[in-house]
Amino acid sequence: MQKPLIPPSIKHRMDQFRRSYPPQFWLLFWGTLVSTVGMSMIWPYLVVYISKQLSLPMASIGGLITLNAAMSLLTSFLAGSFTDRLGRKWAMVISLSFNGLAYFAMIHAQTLGQFALLMALRGAFRPLYRVGSDAMLADLVSPDQRADAYALYRLSKNVGVAMGPALGGFLAATSYNIAFGIASMTSIIFSLLIAFFAQETLSPQAHQKSTFPESIQGYSNIFADKFFMTFIFGVIFRQISASILWVLLAAYTKENYGLTESLYGLIPTTNALMVVFLQVFVTRKTQQYPPIKVMTLGTFLYAAGVGSIALGNGFWGFWVSMVIVTIGELMVIPTGSSFTANIAPEDMRGRYMSLLALTWGAGSLVGPLLGGILNDQFNPVSIWYGGGIAGLLGTFLLFFLSFRDKGSQTDQPRL
Repeated sequence: MQKPLIPPSIKHRMDQFRRSYPPQFWLLFWGTLVSTVGMSMIWPYLVVYISKQLSLPMASIGGLITLNAAMSLLTSFLAGSFTDRLGRKWAMVISLSFNGLAYFAMIHAQTLGQFALLMALRGAFRPLYRVGSDAMLADLVSPDQRADAYALYRLSKNVGVAMGPALGGFLAATSYNIAFGIASMTSIIFSLLIAFFAQETLSPQAHQKSTFPESIQGYSNIFADKFFMTFIFGVIFRQISASILWVLLAAYTKENYGLTESLYGLIPTTNALMVVFLQVFVTRKTQQYPPIKVMTLGTFLYAAGVGSIALGNGFWGFWVSMVIVTIGELMVIPTGSSFTANIAPEDMRGRYMSLLALTWGAGSLVGPLLGGILNDQFNPVSIWYGGGIAGLLGTFLLFFLSFRDKGSQTDQPRL
């Protein structure tokens, strides 16, 4: 008699693990994986593509990334109010649909104005997905499961990132149009899956609690929370460091050291593979310690990794820097999401999550522009000194908070 491919005991444990999360969690998990494969085929090479199309200096191309981030920053507040008032589901559908259409339109963009419009639209609609999905995850799982749930969700993204850049580098060397087409298609397909199969998770009580203007005004209570706002500024500085790395490293390695897109693709793939194989393990280990202290150490590793790029002169040097950054990333990102979800009241969860999402927009607004200016006004290596310093500033703010963190994720002391 032929033995089953999966032993019954292992299959039983897998079924138990699957049932420990609701079916809608797994819809988000698998849909995110597929759509991330498509989007990550493009993002690491976007600066290279636009530079090739427009023949502009690095500071000008960095300005397009900054425009994208500025629009994300401006709409993050609306995204939080939208998801708290009108729901998580349609926020995600709208965001995914518009981003998919924007990727398709980039195939035909030929001028700076056209790229600027498309980058602005992508930035404007992106926060709706991130805030909606983060809030939906917090709605779907209990507080004691959230750290693991966010770690698994991030794992799904990074399985996609592990596949996307390597595939994107191969396709980019042949045809950027194919890569853009796949990115567009996967985003739109995921939006349809959410539209037809996901249920709204915002409770009726929270849905009806306030009007939209009152929802916007509710941010004043969050801004008065000195502990949380100091945390947000610490994350912004970390994101400045991270955005410099992710936006400018591909162009820096190609222009200064001759790394091809296909070879460079192995660097972000390494990041993604480390997340895939280590994220859940690291999250479960770090849950034993106060979250602010975990994020302080993780942010310091960001600073060290980004700053060390200045010392690299070839593939392996840049690869080691990415490994250092990724270790910090494993500690910081799911911890920050679960920390924010656990301290947020249900009816304000979207707004708390929108401020966490805002850190991406704020950091990405400053980072690429700062890196482009340092490159053009001083020299290319100064990009990484600037990124390292930004990471150290974030480390200092979180270290300051760590003296006021008693380790609770639900009852944090305030300054």
